[in-house]
Amino acid sequence: MNYKTAIEIRDAIKSGETTATAVVKYYLDKIKAEDGKVGAFLETFDEEALARAEEIDALVKAGAELGRLAGVPIAVKDNILIKGHTASAGSKILADYTAVYDATVITRLREAGAIFIGRTNMDEFGMGSSTETSAYQKTHNPWNLDKIPGGSSGGSVAAVAAGFVPVALGSDTGGSIRQPASLCGVVGMKPTYGRVSRYGLIALASSLDQIGPLCHTAEDAALVLEIMAGKDANDMTTLENSEVAISELLKKDVKGLKIGVPKEFFETGIDPEIEKVVRKAIDVLVEGGAEVIDISLPLTEYALPAYYIIQPGEAASNLARFDGMRYGTRAEGGLQESYKTARGEGFGMEVKRRIMIGNYILSAGYADAYYKKALAVRTAIHTDLAEALKSVDVIIGPTSPSVAWNINEKFNDPVAMYLSDIYTTSANIAGIPSISVPCGFVNDLPVGLQIMAGIGEDYKVIDVASAYQDATDWNTFADNKNEAK
Repeated sequence: MNYKTAIEIRDAIKSGETTATAVVKYYLDKIKAEDGKVGAFLETFDEEALARAEEIDALVKAGAELGRLAGVPIAVKDNILIKGHTASAGSKILADYTAVYDATVITRLREAGAIFIGRTNMDEFGMGSSTETSAYQKTHNPWNLDKIPGGSSGGSVAAVAAGFVPVALGSDTGGSIRQPASLCGVVGMKPTYGRVSRYGLIALASSLDQIGPLCHTAEDAALVLEIMAGKDANDMTTLENSEVAISELLKKDVKGLKIGVPKEFFETGIDPEIEKVVRKAIDVLVEGGAEVIDISLPLTEYALPAYYIIQPGEAASNLARFDGMRYGTRAEGGLQESYKTARGEGFGMEVKRRIMIGNYILSAGYADAYYKKALAVRTAIHTDLAEALKSVDVIIGPTSPSVAWNINEKFNDPVAMYLSDIYTTSANIAGIPSISVPCGFVNDLPVGLQIMAGIGEDYKVIDVASAYQDATDWNTFADNKNEAK
């Protein structure tokens, strides 16, 4: 199939060049033939997707008005609810949970004509950076099957990178969209906090979580984000006036753009080869007329420690509901024994680790020493970024300090795993928009460029990413690896 992006697929269906049924069959066949090696999907919705495709084709034949995503297949991370389908969040404790309502993003995308093709693997409850903590299977990086895809949205990212779908949904709490997007060579965006409703998202850390798109182009990201965004009565944190026509604001012109490059992003910890690739990417924008301004974000080193106090604290609270009584697989025995068995057997090691950390830092006598201090650091980081963004339009740097590593390499070293999010957590802590766009390769593995802007300036990061993609040839697919050489 010659159509690779959501916009291309939609336009081809609208023009009669192809049909939604043909598109869905193509992707389902590809998944069946190749996903056994990748492990991106936990389930595909074959009958439902084909029936929906037939509905779209009937509308085309009747000359009816079509939605902006008419016939476009989308994969959905396993923590976003689709009515009638399992939503396990990658955990055994929710293995038998069937969603009884649609997430707001699902409702809005369906109304735009999207076709949901399946649910994708993820780190359990979003806790992980490699998709190895899933209770069900490991997901492999399509660029090298011996490598991890990143996480926690590894299944969704791998599905896009492998060419199984043009678009997938992920969630990002500390980098769970952008880090795997970098490691698998796709575009991944975390919108401004509150831009997209979290209603129907199985929560990890409610003040940090945000749903976002994964795709091959920034233009596709703009389209999907526009459709998902907007005030929602079911989520009080959604922003007023958040229905911005992002695609209409794209200029794809970086002339006069002021790029802030933090010196802290290129200090200890980054692979020197990644630094070279990222600096070359920045040079491309300079050639387009952008101006680089060296800036300092001195609180960068505190973002990750603060994140790993705030996130476990919120997670421990959110996951308290999964006790085998209210939610989760029920265990036999008395009340206390049932709780112990349900949570002991239902949760994996990483989830247990973070629940214990979270309960500890929230306990009497320790909340002041840890949690409240982390909240103070959060405020300071927000101020730090806001001040920097007064003098520059965007902040640019690497998405991840390394390329994808071998499966099992860091599985038993949680600190090493956590460090892969060192550049991404600040955006969640501050609530600002951030996007990762492919910018090259190191050792035949993708590298991502991270672009951040101020609160509400989602269009700006997409515009810069789109301009960069127009000026380069890194928009490649893992199923066409030779194109990247």
